[in-house]
Amino acid sequence: MSNHTFIADFENSQYLDGIYCIYNAQLGQTKAGKPYLKAIIRDKSGQIPARMWNITDQQFKALPTNGFVWLEGQTQPFQGERQLIVQDIRGVEVAEEDLPNLLPATKKDVDQMLADLLALLDTLQHPGVKALIAEYLNDAPLMASFRASPAAVSMHHAYMGGLLEHTLQLCTLADRMLPLYPKLNRDLVIAGLFIHDLAKCWELSYEYGFTYTTEGQLIGHIVLGSLWLQRKADAVRARGGPELPHEALLVLHHIILSHHGIPEYGAAKIPSTPEAIFVSRLDELDARTQMGIDNARPESGVVADGESDFTDKIWGLDTRLYRPDPLA
Repeated sequence: MSNHTFIADFENSQYLDGIYCIYNAQLGQTKAGKPYLKAIIRDKSGQIPARMWNITDQQFKALPTNGFVWLEGQTQPFQGERQLIVQDIRGVEVAEEDLPNLLPATKKDVDQMLADLLALLDTLQHPGVKALIAEYLNDAPLMASFRASPAAVSMHHAYMGGLLEHTLQLCTLADRMLPLYPKLNRDLVIAGLFIHDLAKCWELSYEYGFTYTTEGQLIGHIVLGSLWLQRKADAVRARGGPELPHEALLVLHHIILSHHGIPEYGAAKIPSTPEAIFVSRLDELDARTQMGIDNARPESGVVADGESDFTDKIWGLDTRLYRPDPLA
């Protein structure tokens, strides 16, 4: 990996030979009826769409859908974007020490983010809420996974540490906005934001690229999150700790089950308390805004020469994004 060329450093018409993470490998068909590979190639610095026009069925079946590959190919501009044309490719196994270079990761300090989140959680007031949240925080394997997990496979905060970054951002936004809504119960909002996505630690896997676990495929983080909330509440009760009122526990279950807003997006219930509405809309605000930033604004803040002012259609946002900041 010492000679690895990072995707962020790719230039047009550049020859490449190395190991990368492949995501969502699919076998497409040209207008002439010939098979071709379409996929996303990633490393810690970014991602690029890839195509291989001369792939065989046997080659495709030997590739991971999500995992790691050695490839050689060349970059080329296409409709204002840069893509990778692959000449040869094969699946590979990688050493654990190489994962930080191959998987996208937060650019923020994980220890500092966790400390900031813990400081916000320390402001909770109700003894039952505090005991419940402590039950999560004292779960060492869960917290280790929480520090590392992405928040999604491909949509928003889809990088190592993304779940922690997303959760801290939400709790920080709520902390600053809640004084504008004094009738919202602050403890329920902050606690709900902390636990609403925690089950992504079981839903998502990052050992072989970002993908879904069996539990993630069959159950999903929304239902898993509600199940784990009940287990944590039962554990507090079994120890004789401060109990959360039954109705408050129901509201926290409801926040988890409704935070995706509508059934079309995976919600089990429509948000039906003021706190659940606030959590759901805040979650959507951060997720969609981060998707916009990640897709429209390169690290340099400048659109590269030859690139279109508009992105390809971002399916999670149902639109193409205008890249430039006109006041930059």
